[in-house]
Amino acid sequence: MTETPFDFDLIAQGGIPLQRFEPDQKIFVKDDEGACMYVVRSGKVAIVSAGAVLENVGPGETFGEIALIDGSPRSATAIAREPTEVAVLDEKAFLYLVQKNPSFALDLLRRLGRRLRFMTENQ
Repeated sequence: MTETPFDFDLIAQGGIPLQRFEPDQKIFVKDDEGACMYVVRSGKVAIVSAGAVLENVGPGETFGEIALIDGSPRSATAIAREPTEVAVLDEKAFLYLVQKNPSFALDLLRRLGRRLRFMTENQ
């Protein structure tokens, strides 16, 4: 079961914004409102909770999805570990990507499933 590489051309076609972060810059903080998710175009992002790195996210990978999907506050903090560029997907952009590339939704569900399984197995 392999993931489809993320299509950044589709991001450009949809007018979805990119945002840059410097090393150690916080992208969001635990308990922030979560109205968007992110796709890493370049760089690396650490997902941190209670001082521990839960995951390092690199190019083509996503983070912040749960808050976008369920509307809840952020459950962790995301910090750029090197110069990083991300695509910022709000609900409208998310729906655009799903409509233009339905496999995006399945890939995202697979990523979330693997993340949940990993966290459950490593408690």
